[in-house]
Amino acid sequence: MVSHMSDGPLRYFKSLPKGLLENYARQLIITVVALVSFIAVWWAVALWQNLPYLPPPDKVFWALVESFTKQDASLGTDMWGNIAASLQRFAIGFIFAFLVAVPLGLVMGFFKIADSFFKPIVEIFRPMPPIAWVPIFLLIFGIYWGPVMVIFLGVLFPLLSSVIFGVKSVDKPLIDAAKTMGANRMQQFTKVVFPYTVPFLMTGITIGLGIGWMCIVAAEIIGAVGGGVGFYINYTKDLGRFDLMYAGMVVIAILGICTVGASRLIERRLNQRMGVK
Repeated sequence: MVSHMSDGPLRYFKSLPKGLLENYARQLIITVVALVSFIAVWWAVALWQNLPYLPPPDKVFWALVESFTKQDASLGTDMWGNIAASLQRFAIGFIFAFLVAVPLGLVMGFFKIADSFFKPIVEIFRPMPPIAWVPIFLLIFGIYWGPVMVIFLGVLFPLLSSVIFGVKSVDKPLIDAAKTMGANRMQQFTKVVFPYTVPFLMTGITIGLGIGWMCIVAAEIIGAVGGGVGFYINYTKDLGRFDLMYAGMVVIAILGICTVGASRLIERRLNQRMGVK
């Protein structure tokens, strides 16, 4: 029974095409070499310069362990609490952006009148960096909702642009075929346009997740209180604990890699099921 279960992953890898398996192995080797090279260069520079604000990787690693295992006396929480605070803000801002961007993008992409009406407004705000809104959002929405709205704005436009592009990329023969089969305007929208747009939506989600993490760190550094990884980075910097500061940056990197990686995996599976790739 145990050997049968342990053979599961092995059977999976054996079932993969040889070229695909070799590609995975090559990519894994390149990734490991790149990370080891980066850490080696970082370590060499840190030891050579011996600067207080550039600790070597081993000190950052133990600071990372400390941040998870010891509760800060002033903050009253450990890194888990800061991650929870950041994830809460991130999730709320992302959900708001999703609920606005998807229907608005579908409508703008499908109806020319809506596109003509909303496009000038979108083009006014899209070039502005979300981080530039942090001070005014903190004044308007406060120290909790201000960072949330920065995330909302950062995620909104990648999602919106991807959905609009997806709708406008629908092959005309598909629309004509739906009309031939008697589909009305709404049926064309729900049965043809929206399913076709899903892969483009997933691309926008992946891009938006990466931008969202940049936004939350900037917003929490500038004005958030009561926890958050960005707040922790700024707090430990002010204390002169640069090893803990870099530990917070590592946490943000890990969170970004996990969320974006999960989104890319879902995107790849959806594309395969829908025959896009």
